[in-house]
Amino acid sequence: MADKPFSDYAERNSGPILDILVTEFAAASRVLEIGSGTGQHAARFAAALPHLHWQTSDLVENHAGIHAWVNDSGLSNLKSPLALDVRTADIAASSFDAVYSANTSHIMGMPAVERMFDLVGAALTEQGLFCLYGPFRQAGEFNTQSNADFHENLRTRDPEMGIRHIEVLDELGSLNKLHRIRMYAMPANNHLAVWQKEAN
Repeated sequence: MADKPFSDYAERNSGPILDILVTEFAAASRVLEIGSGTGQHAARFAAALPHLHWQTSDLVENHAGIHAWVNDSGLSNLKSPLALDVRTADIAASSFDAVYSANTSHIMGMPAVERMFDLVGAALTEQGLFCLYGPFRQAGEFNTQSNADFHENLRTRDPEMGIRHIEVLDELGSLNKLHRIRMYAMPANNHLAVWQKEAN
């Protein structure tokens, strides 16, 4: 069996995120995770939410680690990763009733963020939910100096990266019939935003 990648950060935040997903995904059945990373979140959440069919996805170079977590879990409701690059991917319309993504929007360029919202809007069924975890700016402001410093660090690494304005994400959502219905404050100065796809 391949060694499983492990992130201390993912381990720490999985509990608080799960506390919210238990409620938000209570009525869901098919979840797409965009950017499964190490695979830790998928394995923990699929184990705790056995009513969900949890579909992992990521760039191909991250698949080995995700496969290791999937295989080691022995869970029938945890699915091997799809090869998914939001910049080029297509997802079958109305194929999921929930989408989850963590710590992705600030490490993508804005064209990729825009494309992610397009994909989510197409993939979700009516009244399906999109839960996005990470740091956000609100009303043009960072909620802490540490997030402002993190933003500058990201921009130094790649000018396309950066902590996004939640209002801009709301605009992208509206273009895809997604409307933010809740926003949870999370540990370590993060938030979990929840958008719902409107009914036709």
